[in-house]
Amino acid sequence: MRNVEAATSARRLCLTDAMTSADASVFETTRPASADYLSRLAASDAGRDYKGRMLDALDLRAGLTVLDAGCGPGADLPALAEAVTLGGTVIGVDRDQEMLDAAAAARTAAHPGVELRWGNIHALPLDDASVDRARTDRVLQWVDDPARALAEFHRVLRPGGRLVMGEPDWDTLAVDHPHPSLSRAYTRYVTEQVIRNAAIGRQLARLATDAGFPVPEVIPATQVFRDVRAADRVFGFERTTRRAVEAGYLSEYQAAVWLHHLAHRPFFASATLYVVVAEA
Repeated sequence: MRNVEAATSARRLCLTDAMTSADASVFETTRPASADYLSRLAASDAGRDYKGRMLDALDLRAGLTVLDAGCGPGADLPALAEAVTLGGTVIGVDRDQEMLDAAAAARTAAHPGVELRWGNIHALPLDDASVDRARTDRVLQWVDDPARALAEFHRVLRPGGRLVMGEPDWDTLAVDHPHPSLSRAYTRYVTEQVIRNAAIGRQLARLATDAGFPVPEVIPATQVFRDVRAADRVFGFERTTRRAVEAGYLSEYQAAVWLHHLAHRPFFASATLYVVVAEA
């Protein structure tokens, strides 16, 4: 019996060691800077897909005033500015000054119609009924009070205006693995411990209605990943798995089994983001 236990322990140690060495080139071990992460997400196939849907849903035209709430490093500001041309205005708001500095340095020089303002989405630095269109992209999943943020959007939009929101539903994160319980444990850790408002995608239509918006359209955008490296640049599998171990959602052995399979076997993952259109 002791020999069996020793052999099992040895196999687990070997697997953990193999994961640490062989998988190091597959997974990012260092968290990227927030601005870098948001910029590369915008440039990814999945990012371009849902952002394109959001841009279409905004129905922009020359002369409009557009708010990008939680604009981050400004990845979406040029497309908005080009859509409203020189006669329009794009206002990027963020509470992180480093993000605004990055936006100013990299995104707005060629677009004089873009304004950047420091502000909180719970108290937008705009007058009542001062914008024609508003968007927010993967921001409400992090905020303290999504309902209050929606009330602010309702306040600043002009009658006939439009709000377009894009938010994931993290319960929809599905990663193929021969041991589904490991995938479920990983997703449960993300939804319970990592993302503040993990189910915001499914809640948006209700919250917008409660804030006084008619909601004519909800567009599901399911992002499918077949390349583990591309998916890891979005999900940070190794870093998140290590935190799941520390939080007790996975054992060290389970984490090694989970990551080793993701790194070396055919990969599949998907998650659904919802684009919600609301009208003022």
